[in-house]
Amino acid sequence: MNKYTLDFYKKIIEQKLDEFMPVQYPEKIWHSMRYSVLAGGKRLRPAMVLESCRICGGDFEDAIACACALEMLHVQSLIHDDLPCMDNDDLRRGKPTNHKAFDEATAVLAGDALLFFAPEVILKYTPSSVSALDKIEILSKFFDYGGAKRLIAGQIVDIDSENKKIDEKTLDFIHKNKTSALFELAVFCGGKIAKASDTQMEALDSFAKNFGLAFQIYDDIIDIVLTTEELGKTAGKDEKEGKQTYPNMYGLEASYQKLFELIKNAEEILIKNKLESILFKGILEGIKEKVKG
Repeated sequence: MNKYTLDFYKKIIEQKLDEFMPVQYPEKIWHSMRYSVLAGGKRLRPAMVLESCRICGGDFEDAIACACALEMLHVQSLIHDDLPCMDNDDLRRGKPTNHKAFDEATAVLAGDALLFFAPEVILKYTPSSVSALDKIEILSKFFDYGGAKRLIAGQIVDIDSENKKIDEKTLDFIHKNKTSALFELAVFCGGKIAKASDTQMEALDSFAKNFGLAFQIYDDIIDIVLTTEELGKTAGKDEKEGKQTYPNMYGLEASYQKLFELIKNAEEILIKNKLESILFKGILEGIKEKVKG
């Protein structure tokens, strides 16, 4: 039986996130950072860092710092996304959002702090077996994909598109950057640490692009069909806030069809390039089962 499951990686990630973030003075900001980072969640992105490293022949333990840093970047985006000036949500991962548990100013600063702390984790805890040049390349990609060219670019266009009629190109831009960017970053980091071949890196990138779009469509669908309790965040929020989503533009049935098409593409990329992963296969199967159910 393959031990490299999501639960296996999740336990390691949770332990290391806690270890990398001891409470320091001033305690309030560290408590706020830890509150959101250690609030649970699927840990898909950091697990994908570790699994990408492993299936390309690397030691996944060498990628733990990158995995945790990526999760910190992801959590930062959630803290800010939940603020009243953005999506204005009260729940995240089944718990009060950061600005509800603390206050708005602390939530903003906690997100800012995580942006700076995450790269420090990469530099401090990535082993010396990973070359300085590779670390620089990873950090460059980290800043690129987490900043105004990718993640933040997708977020600002998403906000500006609320309650407006947008075209397919704009919706595609939002999805590819707001969501897919971090999945692409995850597999890049894992592959780079494993010293993957150019062919493997291209396959991982193609897989992540298909998976990232599939995940966003999946997220759009479950916002419609699941309850707040099932989601761990407010259900129906996209429609209420006038968000432009795949179901909103193409309809629910077409969204299901596109989702399954992207999942099939992602599966075929892994098979074609001999990147055997029970974890990736399980995640894809889990998405299909959840939306079918």
